[in-house]
Amino acid sequence: MYPHTIFSQRVDAGIRRVGEVLSWIWLLLLLTIVVNVVLRYAFSEGRIELEELQWHLYSIGFLVGMSYAYQADAHVRVDVLHERMSPRLRAWVELYGILLLLIPFITLLVIYGIPFVISSWNLSEVSSSPGGLPMRWAIKAALPCGFILLGLSVLARLSRVWSFLFLKDAPHAG
Repeated sequence: MYPHTIFSQRVDAGIRRVGEVLSWIWLLLLLTIVVNVVLRYAFSEGRIELEELQWHLYSIGFLVGMSYAYQADAHVRVDVLHERMSPRLRAWVELYGILLLLIPFITLLVIYGIPFVISSWNLSEVSSSPGGLPMRWAIKAALPCGFILLGLSVLARLSRVWSFLFLKDAPHAG
């Protein structure tokens, strides 16, 4: 609906590529779950590291998936209201949503997420479960990384909304 800008095209292409590559994480998650179930019920062997790997893979998929869904405009919204609005009103709602809700929320998560990762790195934090995964900082790093990607996706959308609302006569990419 909104015209693409050069910035939005580049960011969207990058996020789309990251999303396509990391979409394979869901297959890896499925295989991990199947192996864990077979080990548990066929061989009575529970594996803590496989259970932790499951939630690590899910977390990474979800955190990266947010930026991919936002870029593809496949995120959840109240469509009953959204489809009844004019395109201009939709753009204004999106602009204010981005500026007043999304950007502050993403900024806070990144600002507080980075020290969270650094602290984990400095402590050489590992899982508290016996047999759990080492390098807890790696999964904690997925939080600010996922929200940085989402922030880039949001800025790309912001450039498109801004262009739609205020730069109608400006040349647009594509």
